Amino acid sequence: MQILDGKALSQKITQKVKEETQELKERHGIIPGLAVILVGDDPASHTYVKMKESACEKVGFYSIVHKMPASINQEEIEETIRMMNNNPNIHGILVQLPLPQHIDTTRILELIDPSKDVDGFHPYNFGRLMEGLDTFAPCTPLGVMEMLAAYDIDPKGMDVCVVGASNIVGKPMAALLLNANATVDICHIYTKDLQSHTKKADMVVVGVGKPNLITADMVKDGAVVVDIGINKLPDGKLVGDVDFENVSKKASYITPVPGGVGPMTIAMLLKNTLKAAKQRIKA
Repeated sequence: MQILDGKALSQKITQKVKEETQELKERHGIIPGLAVILVGDDPASHTYVKMKESACEKVGFYSIVHKMPASINQEEIEETIRMMNNNPNIHGILVQLPLPQHIDTTRILELIDPSKDVDGFHPYNFGRLMEGLDTFAPCTPLGVMEMLAAYDIDPKGMDVCVVGASNIVGKPMAALLLNANATVDICHIYTKDLQSHTKKADMVVVGVGKPNLITADMVKDGAVVVDIGINKLPDGKLVGDVDFENVSKKASYITPVPGGVGPMTIAMLLKNTLKAAKQRIKA
């Protein structure tokens, strides 16, 4: 069994982004700019945004966070996005989810300029992803694919079971794997017999937010197991969706939580923002 070390890999990617950012600045006078919209007081969202701010600072990006109260109305958020769409110094825009219930999230995401949609949530980019065209892919699934490539794990011809069908993780993850010529099985909350799907898979990718959902009897010997889930137990311990201790005894490769997919998500956000900045040179 080999650990897929996302923390170490993300540091390598971040260093490369830093070097390319310096080159972009020196050759073209462009500093990649990332703008974040943060609504409300959700502690997890604030933590994630701080991590993104810190990552931007490390690689030399310009970053700005628009903090808004939970009571803010739809039009005010939309106006801020329009402002950022028109700002030539901003190359990437992301809206930290979830938004308050009274806000139409779909409408907000659709308002972002697709060329600045570094989270890869705009329907235009999602459509290009489904067609296998160059686009901004959502950061977490993209991070998984980068990790697989770094460890020479080729999904081509593999039977892969993706557990979770969200628009942010499950669906784009399945699309990326399908584009890599894997045979993809997607499971979700209404799947009748989850074990019958995961047991036959060469690779299991799970991201639903349920501790110990995937147990050792649900994976076959030698399977690649990618755990995207992150859950906080009552004692404060962070765990994924996989029973790591027991599943790791059967897996050929497995991601830890923390230190697996999580750091890769931030690294891909930086990579996507740099890509968006570079595209401005060609525009």
